[in-house]
This record gives sequence, structure tokens and C-alpha cells, in this order.
Amino acid sequence: MEVVPAWAPAVGFTLLPHAGGFLGSTITKKEIPAWYQTLQKPSWCPPNWVFAPVWGTLYTSMGYSSYLVWKELGGFNEKSVVPLGLYAGQLALNWAWTPVFFGAHKMGWGLVTLLLTTGTATATAASWYNINRTAAYLMVPYLAWLTMASALNYRIWKDNPSKK
Repeated sequence: MEVVPAWAPAVGFTLLPHAGGFLGSTITKKEIPAWYQTLQKPSWCPPNWVFAPVWGTLYTSMGYSSYLVWKELGGFNEKSVVPLGLYAGQLALNWAWTPVFFGAHKMGWGLVTLLLTTGTATATAASWYNINRTAAYLMVPYLAWLTMASALNYRIWKDNPSKK
């Protein structure tokens, strides 16, 4: 008798990143009108409505990628410690950015968090490349977005010295 349906891990891994995103959105929704709207932003800053669908897509993609790696390695075992550990680390850093930047208004520390996230996500994708190339390639849009987000965070931090 099968205890867990075959599709359940795929769904669980795919939805997991959304948990932190959902919790972070409660902070973001409160801080956009109260604080974020008052900040000077560069002309290339995406409009606010873009962030939710982009993050939803990226979270789904990275979650499914982690499932592909987990499945390829035969679940949680000695072989999966590094690739899935790196993934868990970058996901925790990703989730930490919102409370740091939006919650505590620590723009400089937000940038540090983003740079650590980018580095760990890059290491994750690199570790996945020889396990499952599709999983590694699915991380590329996330890495591109993290690069843009880091540049945006930097500009906001530098352009708003009195709001620190």
C-alpha cells in the first residue's frame, strides 16, 4: 500500500518556496504604501505589480527544480546533502530578505542578504548541473532576477541615505 501518492513530492517541493513568499508578502503589503513608496527609485525599477507574478514564477521554477534533483538522487540521502543543503540555504536567505529590507528598513543589510542569496543560488545551480541539467537551467531566470534585484537594492540604498 502506497502511503504517499507519487505526485505528492513534486507538488510539495514545487509549493515549498511559496511559503516564505506568502509570509513575506504580508510584510511587503504593509510597507509599500507606508515606506517603500516614499523611497527614490531608479527609472528602471519595475512597477510594483510586476514583483508578485515574477516571484510566483521563480518560486515555482526553483521548487520544481529541487524536486528534480531530489528525485534524481533518490530522495534525502548522503548524495543529496550538498545540493539540497545549498538549495535550502539560498531559500532561507531569500526568505530573510523581505523582513530585513521591508520589515526592518535595513537597505544595506538587505543588499548583503541578496548578495549572499545570489552566491548561494549560483552554487546551488552549479551543484545541480551534473545531477539534472534541466534543474540547473531552470535556476537561470532566478539568478538573472537576483542580479537585477541586487542592483535595484543597491541603488535604493545609495539614493536614500536619509531613509536608512
